[in-house]
Amino acid sequence: MQPTRLFDLLTRLKEKYKEGDIFVYKEDGKWINHTIDEFVSAAESLSYGLIADGINVGDKIATISNNRPEWNYLDMAMLQIGAVHVPIYPTISEEEFKFIFNDAEVKMVFVSDDILFNKVQSILKDCPSIKAVYTFNKVNGAKHWTEVRDLGTKSVDAVKLNGLKNSIKGNDLATIIYTSGTTGTPKGVMLSHANILSNIISCDHLVPVTVGEKVLSFLPINHIFERTIVYMYIYLGATICYAESIDKIGDNIREIQPYFFSAVPRLIEKVYARIINKGKELTGIKKALFFWAVNLGLRFEFEGANGWWYELQLKIANKLIFSKWREALGGNIRGIVTGSAALQPRLQRIFWAARIPVIEGYGLTETSPVISVNTLDKGDCKFGTIGPVIKDVEVKIADDGEIIVRGPNVMLGYYKRPDLTAEAIDKDGYFHTGDIGMFDGKFLKITDRKKEIFKTSGGKYIAPQAIENKFKESPFIEQIMVIGENQRLPAALIIPDFAYIRKWCEIKEITVTDNKDICKNPKVIERIQEEITEFNKDLGHVEQIKKFELLPVEWTVESGDLTPTMKVKRKIILAKNEKLIEKIYAE
Repeated sequence: MQPTRLFDLLTRLKEKYKEGDIFVYKEDGKWINHTIDEFVSAAESLSYGLIADGINVGDKIATISNNRPEWNYLDMAMLQIGAVHVPIYPTISEEEFKFIFNDAEVKMVFVSDDILFNKVQSILKDCPSIKAVYTFNKVNGAKHWTEVRDLGTKSVDAVKLNGLKNSIKGNDLATIIYTSGTTGTPKGVMLSHANILSNIISCDHLVPVTVGEKVLSFLPINHIFERTIVYMYIYLGATICYAESIDKIGDNIREIQPYFFSAVPRLIEKVYARIINKGKELTGIKKALFFWAVNLGLRFEFEGANGWWYELQLKIANKLIFSKWREALGGNIRGIVTGSAALQPRLQRIFWAARIPVIEGYGLTETSPVISVNTLDKGDCKFGTIGPVIKDVEVKIADDGEIIVRGPNVMLGYYKRPDLTAEAIDKDGYFHTGDIGMFDGKFLKITDRKKEIFKTSGGKYIAPQAIENKFKESPFIEQIMVIGENQRLPAALIIPDFAYIRKWCEIKEITVTDNKDICKNPKVIERIQEEITEFNKDLGHVEQIKKFELLPVEWTVESGDLTPTMKVKRKIILAKNEKLIEKIYAE
């Protein structure tokens, strides 16, 4: 019987797979196994504890945490009593924390460590709905999550819990996930049990693992991409190993030897760069063979399209070179799924050539998230596309080229924002993605972005206009354009306020001649860096400007850089400064 509520995955896990390990997590330098029985027991005790602590159906509970078993225990505990899970990125600004806490009227918060505990404590006075804050790590002066669990073991009311479970329907609200809007104000995406389960059931055959086989999880579980994949692992009975941190992924992969994991393009880029750098350290015939294999891999095509001679060479390359790449990823890897931003086709080619299939998919938080995905099946993967549309989901290309989607994965709407919901979902039930696309046969392809919001290669959304407006508060900055789509970090092109800076230079006894001289002056660059550093404090970590370049010529309507209403023409400015942008990201 297929699950109809997310917590049915827990029942299915126990009934279908009986016993064994479901989570593996490193504590005090040792990998600790968490069994299916522990998962079921902890979730149930936490449900009782939350009920005893006054949590009712529809109440919101926030988690701000790294990936860990306790997150899953609490998630299931909330879901089976009808509470609504509000997972939050740990790296957002305090203002965003406050907005989310108050908008969702969060009653209880669970954080991972002392840093986040202190951060939440510092804003509690501005968040009146919060009644308690708990931690997953032991923190002096803080309530520990086990207090809720232990309260539950003393407050067992099976009749009430079963009644709550039976009252919850598939279309009931399960979670609110906040994403940044064009103004920078987060929007609460409401997803039901059925929304997320539809994605799991439509995509379960895409993940090549079976019961007990190890998978690695390190992308933030508060993001719907990783969260849905983790639910899928539970559905399949795989053993989920949570990485220690992004910095230790390489070590963890070698220790765990996973069969599958999800990633973002930025990680694939870093893995590839590390491999190439290792190759550059080689000498003589070894170096020649290494780069022969790399160049061969970059030409990879499916189904032996390059001919028998290429395939023979590729077998040799796999034996001599690519086998070592697979060993570096633990030796068991059957596939990697990537999403959240565009992956360079050349990287897909070389990893497929190395028998490390990287499949790219597409989706949004609002679609739970998967809309389309390439697969490991013959004829179901095409480089440069985001794959075939998943079953039970319908995709159309609107008259203006926008990708629109209808199906059981489409969100309930934006929390407390019927106006935004009406803008996003039309009268026929199609969600408007904001992406421009086309079909290449059965394969969906994104060709442009309708909205100005973009993603870095790490899969983080950046709302440039809100950031730009913030930085323009500086007297040193006249115009600014935030860049970084599909790049590893946000950067900016800046037009200084030349009049103001000339006066500042006079005071500081700095000699400058013209605008070009101002843009090259080390003291001016240093002073604008101070402005960037200061304004970055008001932004979430992923939004902060890491690099910038100063431009000597203002953007005007006459130059073609601005619209008649003085809006920046982003494509034109990007094209004009292509070499400068390459320089920014080459360093």
